[in-house]
Amino acid sequence: MKVVLSVLSLTMIFVTPALAHPEFQRHFKETSGRTINCAMCHVHPDGPEGLKTGQIGSLTPDQLNTLGLARQANKPGSVVKSPILNEFGNLIVETLGKDKIMELKQSPGSLPDALSKTSDLDGDGITDAEELKDGTNPLNSYDGSPVKLLKINFFRNWFDLFMIVLATGLGFYGLYNLLLWLSVKAGRKGQ
Repeated sequence: MKVVLSVLSLTMIFVTPALAHPEFQRHFKETSGRTINCAMCHVHPDGPEGLKTGQIGSLTPDQLNTLGLARQANKPGSVVKSPILNEFGNLIVETLGKDKIMELKQSPGSLPDALSKTSDLDGDGITDAEELKDGTNPLNSYDGSPVKLLKINFFRNWFDLFMIVLATGLGFYGLYNLLLWLSVKAGRKGQ
């Protein structure tokens, strides 16, 4: 039974076209001005085709079954755990479904607008849709638009920054008064 299921899954996988979408990669590379590879959505930076880890050729029969099930997620709302997609790629398929993704290939710039406006997988404060537009990695909290990250981190840490400035100011004030007192003391001894 397992052999039949594996053969059936392999047949579905090789009959179904690969779902790597260079149209999206090309569009966001051009609009963001950043180097973007397949690792934005896929496990492997070279995409799904190949024999390396995270590519179709390296999958076990169980992973191939999982991939076959993930490729059947035509409608939004399906839980997807594709072994060739990373967390962001799976989120896109879960949110939009394969049919909508294929439709968006005609206008790749519409993909961020179709995604959730609240999803932030890396927790850096920049939504995944914004990171896609900016060409930054939505799974790396250190990769984001520098201005956006500065603004978000400033507002997240304003109290700590205020306390550092206050402590530094009070330290300089105390040091100034100490030096002033020492100069007055030294002036009295000199008389």
